[in-house]
Amino acid sequence: MKIIFAKLLTAATFLLFAIPAFAIGKPARDARNSSEQWLALIDAGKSSESWQMAANYFRSTISREQWQHSLGAVRRTLGDLVSRKLKSVTYTKSIPGEPDGEYMVLQFDSSFANRKMAYETVTPKLDWHGKWRVCGYRIHLCSCD
Repeated sequence: MKIIFAKLLTAATFLLFAIPAFAIGKPARDARNSSEQWLALIDAGKSSESWQMAANYFRSTISREQWQHSLGAVRRTLGDLVSRKLKSVTYTKSIPGEPDGEYMVLQFDSSFANRKMAYETVTPKLDWHGKWRVCGYRIHLCSCD
């Protein structure tokens, strides 16, 4: 009887920890999918569409024209995307300079035709419709090329 109780306790403990991990996994997958769709627009040179797909907060901080100009200048310098690999996903409820909410910070190791090593940070925020929309994007250039 003690062995059966111990097995049930072990199974219950496993489920107790597995359920939150699963709950965190789906939002991370959804945020990643949304971010990768958004990045695909940028990679295809569709900066106007990427601006439109971004979070309201993003669009309120930069005009479509400013976004197209600044992104275009950076991507012309970097050249075409060669590779992008997800490095990490971090969930947070606050980001400096941003309103509180639910955020995922995705970091990618990236390579471009004119810059072999770069790091991209994409930050989607969960909107009131339950969709992850990009509210931040940065390219960090590695000086080790």
